[in-house]
Amino acid sequence: MDGTEPRLVDDLVRHLVSELREYNGLRVPAARLRLRAAIHHGPVELADNGFAGTAVVATSRLLSSRYLYEALKVHDAADLALLLSDDVYRSTVAGGHTTLSVADFRRVTVREKEYEATAWLQVPGHDVQGLRTVGTVREQSPAPLGGDPTVRHDYRGEQISVNNFTAPVDMRGGVVGFGSAGG
Repeated sequence: MDGTEPRLVDDLVRHLVSELREYNGLRVPAARLRLRAAIHHGPVELADNGFAGTAVVATSRLLSSRYLYEALKVHDAADLALLLSDDVYRSTVAGGHTTLSVADFRRVTVREKEYEATAWLQVPGHDVQGLRTVGTVREQSPAPLGGDPTVRHDYRGEQISVNNFTAPVDMRGGVVGFGSAGG
Protein backbone atom coordinates (compact mmCIF):
# COMPACT_ATOMS: atom_id res chain seq x y z
CA MET A 1 0.00 0.00 0.00
CA ASP A 2 1.71 3.13 -1.18
CA GLY A 3 -1.27 5.47 -1.38
CA THR A 4 -2.15 4.77 -5.00
CA GLU A 5 -4.78 2.10 -4.23
CA PRO A 6 -7.58 4.58 -3.35
CA ARG A 7 -6.90 6.51 -6.52
CA LEU A 8 -6.81 3.35 -8.61
CA VAL A 9 -10.14 2.13 -7.21
CA ASP A 10 -11.80 5.55 -7.49
CA ASP A 11 -10.49 6.44 -10.95
CA LEU A 12 -10.97 2.98 -12.40
CA VAL A 13 -14.63 2.78 -11.39
CA ARG A 14 -15.47 6.32 -12.48
CA HIS A 15 -13.67 5.92 -15.83
CA LEU A 16 -15.24 2.53 -16.52
CA VAL A 17 -18.71 3.93 -15.88
CA SER A 18 -18.04 6.96 -18.07
CA GLU A 19 -16.49 5.02 -20.95
CA LEU A 20 -19.21 2.35 -20.88
CA ARG A 21 -21.91 5.02 -20.91
CA GLU A 22 -20.28 6.73 -23.91
CA TYR A 23 -19.65 3.46 -25.77
CA ASN A 24 -23.13 2.07 -25.12
CA GLY A 25 -24.77 5.37 -26.04
CA LEU A 26 -23.83 4.63 -29.64
CA ARG A 27 -25.13 1.05 -29.66
CA VAL A 28 -28.48 -0.63 -30.01
CA PRO A 29 -29.51 -2.31 -26.75
CA ALA A 30 -28.57 -5.82 -27.94
CA ALA A 31 -25.02 -4.65 -28.72
CA ARG A 32 -24.30 -2.98 -25.37
CA LEU A 33 -21.11 -3.84 -23.53
CA ARG A 34 -21.81 -4.78 -19.91
CA LEU A 35 -18.97 -5.62 -17.53
CA ARG A 36 -18.45 -7.53 -14.33
CA ALA A 37 -15.44 -6.25 -12.41
CA ALA A 38 -13.66 -7.32 -9.24
CA ILE A 39 -10.86 -5.53 -7.42
CA HIS A 40 -8.55 -7.14 -4.89
CA HIS A 41 -4.88 -6.71 -4.07
CA GLY A 42 -1.98 -8.89 -3.08
CA PRO A 43 1.25 -10.37 -4.39
CA VAL A 44 1.20 -12.26 -7.68
CA GLU A 45 3.74 -14.41 -9.44
CA LEU A 46 4.39 -14.95 -13.12
CA ALA A 47 3.40 -18.44 -14.18
CA ASP A 48 3.46 -20.39 -17.43
CA ASN A 49 -0.15 -19.44 -18.20
CA GLY A 50 -0.22 -15.87 -16.86
CA PHE A 51 -0.25 -14.97 -13.19
CA ALA A 52 -0.58 -17.12 -10.07
CA GLY A 53 -1.04 -16.65 -6.36
CA THR A 54 -3.77 -16.37 -3.78
CA ALA A 55 -4.61 -12.81 -4.87
CA VAL A 56 -5.25 -14.03 -8.41
CA VAL A 57 -7.46 -16.84 -7.13
CA ALA A 58 -9.41 -14.47 -4.86
CA THR A 59 -9.94 -11.98 -7.69
CA SER A 60 -11.10 -14.76 -10.01
CA ARG A 61 -13.56 -16.05 -7.42
CA LEU A 62 -14.95 -12.56 -6.88
CA LEU A 63 -15.28 -12.09 -10.63
CA SER A 64 -17.13 -15.37 -11.06
CA SER A 65 -19.49 -14.61 -8.18
CA ARG A 66 -23.16 -15.12 -8.84
CA TYR A 67 -23.78 -11.68 -7.28
CA LEU A 68 -22.28 -9.93 -10.29
CA TYR A 69 -24.36 -11.91 -12.76
CA GLU A 70 -27.56 -11.39 -10.79
CA ALA A 71 -26.90 -7.69 -10.28
CA LEU A 72 -26.64 -7.21 -14.06
CA LYS A 73 -29.72 -9.36 -14.58
CA VAL A 74 -31.82 -7.39 -12.09
CA HIS A 75 -30.49 -3.99 -13.19
CA ASP A 76 -30.78 -4.45 -16.93
CA ALA A 77 -29.98 -0.77 -17.58
CA ALA A 78 -26.64 -1.08 -15.74
CA ASP A 79 -23.39 -1.29 -17.65
CA LEU A 80 -21.17 -2.33 -14.73
CA ALA A 81 -21.40 -4.56 -11.68
CA LEU A 82 -18.47 -4.33 -9.27
CA LEU A 83 -17.21 -6.35 -6.32
CA LEU A 84 -14.48 -5.03 -4.06
CA SER A 85 -12.73 -7.41 -1.72
CA ASP A 86 -13.24 -6.62 1.95
CA ASP A 87 -9.64 -5.40 2.32
CA VAL A 88 -9.89 -3.07 -0.67
CA TYR A 89 -13.29 -1.74 0.41
CA ARG A 90 -12.20 -1.06 3.99
CA SER A 91 -8.91 0.59 3.02
CA THR A 92 -10.39 2.78 0.28
CA VAL A 93 -14.15 3.39 0.34
CA ALA A 94 -14.93 2.83 4.04
CA GLY A 95 -11.71 4.65 4.94
CA GLY A 96 -13.02 7.76 3.17
CA HIS A 97 -10.18 7.81 0.65
CA THR A 98 -12.36 7.81 -2.49
CA THR A 99 -15.30 9.73 -3.89
CA LEU A 100 -17.29 6.46 -3.91
CA SER A 101 -20.12 6.40 -1.40
CA VAL A 102 -20.34 3.75 1.34
CA ALA A 103 -24.13 3.86 0.91
CA ASP A 104 -23.79 2.61 -2.68
CA PHE A 105 -22.23 -0.70 -1.60
CA ARG A 106 -23.80 -3.82 -0.15
CA ARG A 107 -21.94 -6.37 1.94
CA VAL A 108 -22.18 -9.90 0.51
CA THR A 109 -20.55 -13.24 1.22
CA VAL A 110 -18.98 -14.77 -1.86
CA ARG A 111 -18.82 -18.56 -1.92
CA GLU A 112 -17.11 -19.94 -5.02
CA LYS A 113 -15.46 -23.36 -4.99
CA GLU A 114 -13.20 -23.45 -1.91
CA TYR A 115 -13.23 -19.65 -1.53
CA GLU A 116 -15.46 -17.84 0.98
CA ALA A 117 -15.06 -14.19 1.87
CA THR A 118 -16.85 -10.93 2.47
CA ALA A 119 -17.01 -8.59 -0.50
CA TRP A 120 -18.78 -5.34 -1.33
CA LEU A 121 -21.17 -5.08 -4.28
CA GLN A 122 -21.85 -1.91 -6.24
CA VAL A 123 -23.82 -1.28 -9.41
CA PRO A 124 -23.02 2.37 -10.23
CA GLY A 125 -26.20 4.41 -10.51
CA HIS A 126 -28.41 1.63 -9.10
CA ASP A 127 -29.57 0.59 -5.65
CA VAL A 128 -28.06 -2.73 -4.54
CA GLN A 129 -29.41 -2.68 -0.99
CA GLY A 130 -32.64 -4.41 -2.01
CA LEU A 131 -30.99 -6.96 -4.28
CA ARG A 132 -32.08 -10.41 -3.16
CA THR A 133 -29.54 -13.04 -2.23
CA VAL A 134 -28.26 -15.69 -4.59
CA GLY A 135 -30.92 -18.10 -5.77
CA THR A 136 -33.88 -15.92 -4.86
CA VAL A 137 -33.75 -13.36 -7.66
CA ARG A 138 -36.88 -13.86 -9.71
CA GLU A 139 -36.44 -14.59 -13.38
CA GLN A 140 -37.13 -11.73 -15.71
CA SER A 141 -38.52 -11.96 -19.21
CA PRO A 142 -36.91 -14.65 -21.36
CA ALA A 143 -35.50 -12.02 -23.68
CA PRO A 144 -33.63 -9.37 -21.64
CA LEU A 145 -31.23 -6.87 -23.17
CA GLY A 146 -32.67 -6.41 -26.60
CA GLY A 147 -35.35 -8.99 -27.12
CA ASP A 148 -33.47 -11.85 -28.81
CA PRO A 149 -34.69 -15.06 -27.15
CA THR A 150 -31.72 -16.99 -28.55
CA VAL A 151 -29.26 -14.91 -26.53
CA ARG A 152 -28.49 -16.47 -23.15
CA HIS A 153 -27.61 -14.39 -20.10
CA ASP A 154 -27.50 -17.15 -17.53
CA TYR A 155 -24.58 -17.87 -15.24
CA ARG A 156 -21.81 -20.02 -16.71
CA GLY A 157 -18.93 -19.48 -14.25
CA GLU A 158 -17.22 -22.70 -15.27
CA GLN A 159 -16.67 -21.20 -18.74
CA ILE A 160 -14.94 -18.00 -17.63
CA SER A 161 -11.88 -16.96 -19.57
CA VAL A 162 -9.49 -14.61 -17.76
CA ASN A 163 -7.13 -12.40 -19.74
CA ASN A 164 -4.10 -10.86 -18.08
CA PHE A 165 -2.57 -7.79 -19.69
CA THR A 166 0.95 -6.79 -18.70
CA ALA A 167 0.91 -3.44 -20.48
CA PRO A 168 -1.66 -0.70 -21.14
CA VAL A 169 -4.31 -1.73 -23.62
CA ASP A 170 -6.28 0.75 -25.71
CA MET A 171 -9.72 -0.79 -26.18
CA ARG A 172 -11.32 2.18 -27.92
CA GLY A 173 -13.14 0.74 -30.89
CA GLY A 174 -12.24 -2.79 -29.80
CA VAL A 175 -14.55 -5.68 -29.13
CA VAL A 176 -13.92 -8.10 -26.28
CA GLY A 177 -15.88 -11.25 -25.91
CA PHE A 178 -15.77 -14.94 -26.45
CA GLY A 179 -18.54 -17.25 -27.40
CA SER A 180 -19.15 -20.79 -28.43
CA ALA A 181 -21.61 -22.75 -30.46
CA GLY A 182 -23.21 -23.83 -27.18
CA GLY A 183 -24.17 -20.27 -26.23
